[in-house]
Amino acid sequence: MTLKIINKSSNPLPKYESAQAAGMDIRCHIAEPITLAPMERKLIPTGLFIELPAGYEAQIRPRSGLALKRGLTVLNTPGTIDADYRGEVGVILINLSGEPQTIEPGERICQMVIAKHETPEVVEVEELSDTERGAGGFGHSGRK
Repeated sequence: MTLKIINKSSNPLPKYESAQAAGMDIRCHIAEPITLAPMERKLIPTGLFIELPAGYEAQIRPRSGLALKRGLTVLNTPGTIDADYRGEVGVILINLSGEPQTIEPGERICQMVIAKHETPEVVEVEELSDTERGAGGFGHSGRK
């Protein structure tokens, strides 16, 4: 499978940081640092435009280090980029910490995971098959 990328930034192309990494790091494409106040969110440009094959999506996910150390995360996690989207990849970052956080030009802000997906035929029915679990959810199996 090939992922075609137009890179309008001066950053390197996204890459996997280890041999078995599932996600490739994405950098921001900003001229000046951006500071996010506590609970503030902003759409951060990447300068990347991608072309995925049909049947694939790109998922935008937080970087664990940014989330743990600085409280910065991707708001609509995971964000989905559809195979027919050709606009710039933008990342909605939010500062969940109690203090302002500054994003520097070229900083790695998220990771992108490429995933195959199915497009099912949707059929309306009157009932669903029974299972042992049934409609149990939202903690039905207990705490331990």
